[in-house]
Amino acid sequence: MHPQHHTLFIDYCAYFNGNQDFFECHEVLEEYWKEIASGDKMHPLVGYVQLATGFYHWRRGNNTGAIRILEKALHNFQENEGHIFFQEIDYQQLLTQVTTTLISLKTGNSFQAIQLPLSPNLLELTIARIQLLPSSSSNYLLHKHMLRDRSHILAERQESKQRKSRRC
Repeated sequence: MHPQHHTLFIDYCAYFNGNQDFFECHEVLEEYWKEIASGDKMHPLVGYVQLATGFYHWRRGNNTGAIRILEKALHNFQENEGHIFFQEIDYQQLLTQVTTTLISLKTGNSFQAIQLPLSPNLLELTIARIQLLPSSSSNYLLHKHMLRDRSHILAERQESKQRKSRRC
């Protein structure tokens, strides 16, 4: 199986091109990255995560954050030219889209999503997955990171602080 046909990558593409749930894109692809390249901050999957994160920031009006993270995504993609994770994506079109998005952001244009330029095989798999996505309101997608249960994250932070204070 091609690594871009992995369920989590297909989910990423479906969330990105389907309901534009960029927060969920980040979640599913980070899980895939941890499975296959944990710790490799220059893996192409990190670039894809950054791409979704940039669009999430832009939609929320955080243009400065969007520019910063999209520039990192573009750099990641350029450093990984020829990588297997660009075989099922039109690489040149993706670079053009990210560059055009950055120009749009820097000139103060309003949010406008893009579609990942998928190969016919990946597009077919993605469309099948899009059909299964739940519908979400634009308000929910806009504020999703604040609406999720973060109790486990907060507990982990508290535990980490306690460990650090015991060492001192």
